[in-house]
Amino acid sequence: MADEHTIKLFSDLKKKNIMKEKITFLPLFKTKVSSFNLQELLVVLVIIGILILLALPNLMPLIAKAKSLEAQTQLKHLYNLEKQYFFMHSKYTLEFNTLDFEAPKNVLENGNANYSYEVIESTNSTFVARATAVTDFDGDGIFNVWEINQNQQLIEVVKD
Repeated sequence: MADEHTIKLFSDLKKKNIMKEKITFLPLFKTKVSSFNLQELLVVLVIIGILILLALPNLMPLIAKAKSLEAQTQLKHLYNLEKQYFFMHSKYTLEFNTLDFEAPKNVLENGNANYSYEVIESTNSTFVARATAVTDFDGDGIFNVWEINQNQQLIEVVKD
């Protein structure tokens, strides 16, 4: 194809009647460009889909482990807040507001967190906080549960 400047130049010359003969442009390439047709692309996509389906069950434990890091991190943060409260008031508390802990919105509340958090036990000398998964990571009907206590013992109570 000719560039725009050349086309404009020839059209200007034609308007001024300097060039009266018809100008034809030859294509630059006379060879056919090789490409893939739709069926070939669909076959490739089907093969990729089958390979993903074969690999996905092997990756599910890794996905669950990565998501459980969220619970562990939040529970350690909650432990630090409880310890700070204990040093100031000589007791632990059940209330997130007194700890200034704001639990992240979980996926059921249109958030990004995969766990809900609660302090399930609180006395003058002990506390236990729990993180419960709100989604089933591997589809087996069992929800992952983590707990932490006043000694910073992080325990996976229910394994997903």
